[in-house]
Amino acid sequence: MFSLKHIYLTLFLTMSLFGIDSKAIIERVEDNLNGKSAEMDIVMEIHIHNKIRTMKLQTLSVGKSKSFIKITYPKKDRGITFLKLDSVMWQYVPKIERIIKIPASMMLQSWMGSDFTNDDLVRESSISDDYNHRLISENRELYTLKLTPKDEATVVWGRVDMNISKEYYLPLSASYYDEDGELIRVLTYKDFRKFGDRYYPTYWEIVPLLEEKRGDKTVMKIEKAKFDIEINGSYFTKHGLKRYSR
Repeated sequence: MFSLKHIYLTLFLTMSLFGIDSKAIIERVEDNLNGKSAEMDIVMEIHIHNKIRTMKLQTLSVGKSKSFIKITYPKKDRGITFLKLDSVMWQYVPKIERIIKIPASMMLQSWMGSDFTNDDLVRESSISDDYNHRLISENRELYTLKLTPKDEATVVWGRVDMNISKEYYLPLSASYYDEDGELIRVLTYKDFRKFGDRYYPTYWEIVPLLEEKRGDKTVMKIEKAKFDIEINGSYFTKHGLKRYSR
């Protein structure tokens, strides 16, 4: 039987959860992940059936709306570039000297054979704009939020559960569910390092949970990062795709 103390404690915790603006938490997380602008050097390791394929990337971004990615390693992929402007994405392939527009139907396809999608790499969907947010629990170290897509949002996930660090206001993990409630993949963020005046997770590990991909994973390591810097706007043009692929 519950005592008055237990009832008051339950009411206090409930009122505390309702008193926290969950969307404000998500918007702060997005700002910390994106910054006003960012430049990064990234190493990606793709683990498939006990084999590891390594790629190196240079990325430039302005907020959530503009992203430029260039592959610098391995040699066979070097110079392939990607450009995202708002919800539109293009790819330039030097071997065939063609700029290819990636349709919206392919945004959730695998990016270069990894467990990340095109959408993940260019941040086409916004967790603050495309999802409803509800704080489901918290402790001294983290918030746990449940994200469900808005009716008008064109996103694939039926639900995303996020654990967010109270110290950094950055994600610690994100669990992605399909429309039937099945857990499809888990993305974990580790090794928070300080770049300038902000902290950033330098180790991202995404693990798919579908049976046919059991044992696979993709690891992304941020080796260098600069935030809130001036970036030449010519990177974010279709002409820049070819110009900066060299």
